[in-house]
Amino acid sequence: MKKRFFGVLFAGLFCIAPLFAQYKSTIKNETILFNNVDQLLPLTGLDQRRIAVVVPNVDKYAAFINQLTRYANTALFDFSKFDEDIKYYNTIIVAGKEDDLDADCLAQLKQAVLNNKKVVLCHFFEHERSKKAVSEHPQSDLIELLAPFTAVGQRNAAMSIFGGAAITEGNAKTAQTRLQYSFGENSSLNLGKLTKKIDAIAQEAIEKQATPGAVVMVIKDGQVLLEKSYGYHTYLKAIPTKTSDIFDLASVSKIAGTTPVIMRLTERNIINLDSTMGHYLWQAKYTNKKDIKLRSVMLHEAGFTPFIPFYKYLKAGDVVASPDQQHQVKMADNSYILNHYYRDVMWPEMLKSPVKPTGNYVYSDISMYVMKEVAEHQTAVPLQDYVQENFYRPLGMTHAGYLPRERFSREQIVPTEQDTSFRRTLLEGYVHDQGAAMAEGVAGHAGLFATANDLAIYGQLLLNRGEYGGERYFKTETIDQFTSKQSSSSRRGLGFDRWDPNPKNEYPSKLANSTVFGHTGYTGTCIWIDPQNQLVYIFLSNRVHPQVSTKLLDLNIRSRIQDAIYETINEVKK
Repeated sequence: MKKRFFGVLFAGLFCIAPLFAQYKSTIKNETILFNNVDQLLPLTGLDQRRIAVVVPNVDKYAAFINQLTRYANTALFDFSKFDEDIKYYNTIIVAGKEDDLDADCLAQLKQAVLNNKKVVLCHFFEHERSKKAVSEHPQSDLIELLAPFTAVGQRNAAMSIFGGAAITEGNAKTAQTRLQYSFGENSSLNLGKLTKKIDAIAQEAIEKQATPGAVVMVIKDGQVLLEKSYGYHTYLKAIPTKTSDIFDLASVSKIAGTTPVIMRLTERNIINLDSTMGHYLWQAKYTNKKDIKLRSVMLHEAGFTPFIPFYKYLKAGDVVASPDQQHQVKMADNSYILNHYYRDVMWPEMLKSPVKPTGNYVYSDISMYVMKEVAEHQTAVPLQDYVQENFYRPLGMTHAGYLPRERFSREQIVPTEQDTSFRRTLLEGYVHDQGAAMAEGVAGHAGLFATANDLAIYGQLLLNRGEYGGERYFKTETIDQFTSKQSSSSRRGLGFDRWDPNPKNEYPSKLANSTVFGHTGYTGTCIWIDPQNQLVYIFLSNRVHPQVSTKLLDLNIRSRIQDAIYETINEVKK
């Protein structure tokens, strides 16, 4: 067994190891940096920062404000008595033109520094003759950016703060450390042609009711080349889809929720993939699963039953329309299940379910139920909290997470199915997967919600082989191991799905290559990472609305968009 694994691992690493991520900026960043005290910029440690943004006029600085929100959560204030407003924030970003930055403003900034706050002053100029640093004043503790007062200048200054754009002018210089939102500025790719192709495919999907709406995002060489929304939340066309909308990721949860936790625990020797379920889980010790290795579980080779439709076995009184003392677990609006149903019914049923001999590839959601249990037993932290604390907050994945209705309004979340048989309501911000809903909305295989931008950050982290924003989250060898082909009986990596070597399958798309890894989701989602082309492709939709349909698959929408991207890249290579 050990010999086979290392042989497979070596084969996988052979094609992926040389492919280090490379940021290739094409924008002209005119931002100048002065006095980068303690090398604060680009900002790091986002999970430890409470960021306040102070501007004299929200509308005039909209480009600056909007760009900042792509990297981190921020609170917005105006110039009137902002010293009191920023009291509970430790990082202050102030923007203004020279006539805005009067003595009172500068005095409040100096006070903020005295109050142990990190202060970044963005000084915008409208004419070259006013291109003068406030830092010439005795404000030695202020970090100052000087940039043109244009939409592009505001955007680039905001990106410079977070490392989305390198600063090459001034008495301090920085490197790019995060995604750059260039939208193809000076790109060698024919993005106009690509956009027309994607527009046509997306419009076809909507017209043929494969999905009411979608978001497509394309990142190459660390630059966001395309980010576009299509259609509406529903066929009623009441709410247009926005790029900032939050989607139910379905099985993409496996690689963006559970798998990174397992990667972290593996590289820290908290778990060993060659140990067994019985080793980590007391309840598994005396079952037919006690000797199944975690590696087999991650590869979907554990012999588990593919799917157990627990919702079909509910008894009268298990689900009610209004909460009471026995029914506190909310599965959707006006749908509450018996307390501890997962613990008392579902999990024991999974543990005693039949198994077939290990080694053959059989895709099963039970695999990630198991890995969530292993992770939570080893960390003593609920999965939804562990991923927030260790990954999403520090990475700046501001909308990613489980149970989104606890943090966001219903209007920000794209609805999924009009459930007519189980929860009997439109699912808005409650997980579509029935088993995950019955397991309190958090499961190893489903339950994660996110925006396209959240997934773009995660995809770039993987392309960077474990590093993002100037901080390392995984060892390079951990990324290589989990994302490369690890099975002799399937195309799979550990948790990750991969390119299919059988050309007849054209999976994930006809023009994809052997380095590609990622995952799809039942709700009509996918993310594919391509180290060879330094590419991240994201497609989010709610194809299960109003009811489950196969049209998105039948029309091959996701794959055709991916091939359109490859066609555009290949045109430049010729």
